[in-house]
Amino acid sequence: ETIKEVLIEPYFVPSGTPLFTQMQYFQENKQRIGLVVDEYGEIEGLITLEDIIEELVGKFTTGAPGPQQSGLHWNADNTAVVDGTSPIREINRLLGLSLPSDGPRTLNGLLLETLEDLPDANVSVKISEVPMEILQTQGRLIRRVRLRKPSRALTDLPT
Repeated sequence: ETIKEVLIEPYFVPSGTPLFTQMQYFQENKQRIGLVVDEYGEIEGLITLEDIIEELVGKFTTGAPGPQQSGLHWNADNTAVVDGTSPIREINRLLGLSLPSDGPRTLNGLLLETLEDLPDANVSVKISEVPMEILQTQGRLIRRVRLRKPSRALTDLPT
């Protein structure tokens, strides 16, 4: 057999396709992979069903669950180092923040949506008044991010 004999027709995904729509297409057509193209038909990347699921529900494993690590808190220097796969709602709850939770579910997804690119480490951005510095990336994933407590949250405001 040659490679040509086992090739399958590539599936092209427009870059603006919503995640749920793409996931539904993958399920209906029993496909797990597609090539993402821009408006000119140029290939921008590769998307898999696993990528979509991880973006929607966070990082998952097939092994037994380990001990919960909910030690997310502000350090003495008013920073917190957060895993990119952490759910935004959990970050908001544990750190008293108001990051947008109506779009991507994870910090990784929020940063990728905001930056519209796969950033390198040491890139900084401010989202909802929260300064963030990307500390570590791996492939298409932002692994670790340093959050700085917003200045409005540094002092107790009268209620």
